[in-house]
Amino acid sequence: MVDRLVIRRPDDWHLHLRDGAVLAAVAPESARHFARAIVMPNLVPPVLTGADARAYRARIEAALPPASGFTPLMTLYLTEQTDPADVVQAHRDGTVTAVKLYPAGATTNSASGVRDIRKVQPVLDAMAEAGLPLCVHGEVTDPEVDIFDREAVFIETVLDPLRARTPGLRVIMEHITTEDAVAYLRQGDETLAATVTTHHLMIDRNHILAGGIRPQYYCLPVAKRARHRDALVELVTRGHPRAFLGTDSAPHVDPLKLQPCGCAGIFSAPVTMACLAQVFDEAGALDRLEAFTSLNGPAFYGLPPSEETLTLVKDGPHPAPERLETGDGPVTVFDPGREILWRVQE
Repeated sequence: MVDRLVIRRPDDWHLHLRDGAVLAAVAPESARHFARAIVMPNLVPPVLTGADARAYRARIEAALPPASGFTPLMTLYLTEQTDPADVVQAHRDGTVTAVKLYPAGATTNSASGVRDIRKVQPVLDAMAEAGLPLCVHGEVTDPEVDIFDREAVFIETVLDPLRARTPGLRVIMEHITTEDAVAYLRQGDETLAATVTTHHLMIDRNHILAGGIRPQYYCLPVAKRARHRDALVELVTRGHPRAFLGTDSAPHVDPLKLQPCGCAGIFSAPVTMACLAQVFDEAGALDRLEAFTSLNGPAFYGLPPSEETLTLVKDGPHPAPERLETGDGPVTVFDPGREILWRVQE
């Protein structure tokens, strides 16, 4: 029985660090276990230009512990006013690693997102030519579409036509949640990848709704039926080469989560690696954990994997920390809802 595992230091290809007091508290939590992270640009105001990205990166670096070794990889928030020349220049000078597409109204701080996808076609064409990846929040926002169907409808009506119009554009379907997304990824070519979150590998919609409403499990895209969760687990534990970790760790202070119209987001950074070791161990696939967390993402983005290592030890159970204190209030840490036997050896 394996009770100790050494892997290359992982990367997080979808991370929310926020700003201000919350940034100061949560940045060290991701720096503790991860080498790099794709940092989401949905601040208020959003990260729209190369200059915005450089300023935000400086704030992140100021919040990191000394000699953390953590590298924030910056993104731009795509709008219908985005300048293709600025995007390409920010990529060429090393400021940004990707551009993020939010359908307007799809999730937290997405009001500035795209309403008419064809209006950003010049940006997408420039990105395809420059080799700059597009990270996609894959949900439609049509109120006539059920929230549990929004990912599948987005793939059919928005993503597939977008990729057909823009051959060569490298696209990452972020935080996929459905069998539909798994099937689409498997049918795709080398320009298509997907990130999978820790929480979508561990919870389904019953965790949110059965026996009472549990707002700390509310996220977007919302967790789906158990069969969709199982499809995600199968995808990653069987080792699909273009599926990799994007935690979508998304901190909100409890007063913003625990209200009649609470914020969507799950803060999983402190417990992600222990949780993933548990998932892969239960699937008999610990030998594939490193590819999912540390190899597949760098390969798709054209970056070298980390030369540092991280050690996981199975000697639990280990209770998850309940919350992280920030200058703006407490942030509840993801509770996986099951016994976790693994921990990161600090």
